[in-house]
Amino acid sequence: MNPESPLQITSSLARKLITDQFPEFAHLDIQPVKIQGHDNRTFRLGSDMLVRMPTAESYALKVPKEQELLPLLKPHITVAIPVPLKMGQPSDEYPFLFSIYKWCDGESANSVHIDDSSLDQIALDLAEFLKELQCINTSHGPVPGLHNWYRGDHVSVYDKGARAQIERLAGIIDSDKAMMLWEKAILTKWQKPSVWIHGDFAPGNILIQDNKLAGVIDFGGMGIGDPACDLVIAWTFLKGKSREIFRQNVNMDESTWFRARAWCLWKASYELCNQEDKTSFDALKQRQIIDDVLADAFQ
Repeated sequence: MNPESPLQITSSLARKLITDQFPEFAHLDIQPVKIQGHDNRTFRLGSDMLVRMPTAESYALKVPKEQELLPLLKPHITVAIPVPLKMGQPSDEYPFLFSIYKWCDGESANSVHIDDSSLDQIALDLAEFLKELQCINTSHGPVPGLHNWYRGDHVSVYDKGARAQIERLAGIIDSDKAMMLWEKAILTKWQKPSVWIHGDFAPGNILIQDNKLAGVIDFGGMGIGDPACDLVIAWTFLKGKSREIFRQNVNMDESTWFRARAWCLWKASYELCNQEDKTSFDALKQRQIIDDVLADAFQ
């Protein structure tokens, strides 16, 4: 979603920045984590810290926000979330702010096998996490904007793109039902006060350890607004009984669920449009998400 070209961020660059700016950590080992995201490059620093370096200017906007706000959220959240320890400054070698966090144990949910009974419990825990987050005082919360790709805003902020994507995918997805879902969703609106949102509540940001929810990371998309965008995890990660457990326990009205389906449809159709081979593994995954969303909407 970002036209900026990611930087070449290496372990050597991370080590130089740490040595120059945080010499007290210069003796510690630095190793890249196994699975890297698009927005940031992450390195383990010693045994109990990590270095997180944005790959582009727009992603770097999230650094000071996380540094300021995560300590305010942490006392209210039961599971582990990132704890900022230091904020690094731009340099001649690297142009953006970056962060050092306390290490959170666990593996990304998209990289581990989870049995169905464990997934049911994780669904309940994910719902509890969102409810805890939504109960936190919003007085210090940022409203949606470029800093979080407008998560928490009304889903119609992506109306033009969503319609174009659905049209492009005619014959690949049920574009008639997709458009019906989209048009129905954008007529609904969050009627309650704004609540805290995670903003990128995706499997890659959910940590699993011993088949249990261990933590939630990457709060760069956080803000306050409509919680519908956080409900997409129902289709991108959960399935069957676990999806229903999550739905029942987050306790949202049907209008919010329609906007959640629309958020999921927009993102999955965006990803699918950017897959050249519409029969590849990644493309089929997005097609399945869209099929599930549409089946859910018109059952």
